Amino acid sequence: MNLTYQGKTKDVYKLDNGDVLLKFKDDVTGENGVFDPGANTVGLTIEGAGQAGLRMTTYFFQKLMEKEIPTHFIDSNIDESTMTVKEAKVFGKGLEVICRFKAVGSFLRRYGAYCEEGQPLDAFVEVTIKDDDRQDPPISKQALSMLSLLSEEEYETLQTLTKQISQFVKEDLATKGLELYDIKLEFGRDAKTNEIILIDEISGGNMRVYKNGQYIEPLALERLLFA
Repeated sequence: MNLTYQGKTKDVYKLDNGDVLLKFKDDVTGENGVFDPGANTVGLTIEGAGQAGLRMTTYFFQKLMEKEIPTHFIDSNIDESTMTVKEAKVFGKGLEVICRFKAVGSFLRRYGAYCEEGQPLDAFVEVTIKDDDRQDPPISKQALSMLSLLSEEEYETLQTLTKQISQFVKEDLATKGLELYDIKLEFGRDAKTNEIILIDEISGGNMRVYKNGQYIEPLALERLLFA
């Protein structure tokens, strides 16, 4: 296999059969040593974070497969912190899609003059461009279309899938007394079929979850989910 990309939280390898291997790291995004799923820099390293993230990701991807929601997942090896996935093409240099159920993080920083922390939001979907130099700016449906990154019809598909997946994760976490405030997802096109599919991961490293009003760190979240 060949190393094709070294990311903040995982490395990407191309396998001989055309599939892709993701190697999960213990690095998580944040700033000044504080975890933040919306940050575009590595903030700290947490021992065991890679396996914890992979365990959660495997759990949710398998559940989504049962619901026939298209993803890139093939299988995983928790002990080796690896996940085998279908090859996918990202939109432009990559998009991130955030579904917000409560006002926290960058949403609160931008719109804090009009809302309070933790204020309910109706599964608000926000798309940002992956661009570290420009702080991952939000982008609208019309701009995505004008820049030929995504058609308006594809945007609607992206939004529908985001709400469907996020609501499922929210309801699943609720069975453990956990409340999902927001979640960051990534999508791409299946390299073989061109179908829009969920890629990357679904883990504590890309969501904010609270219990009784208290924020739950990613490793603690994984322990609570599988308790």
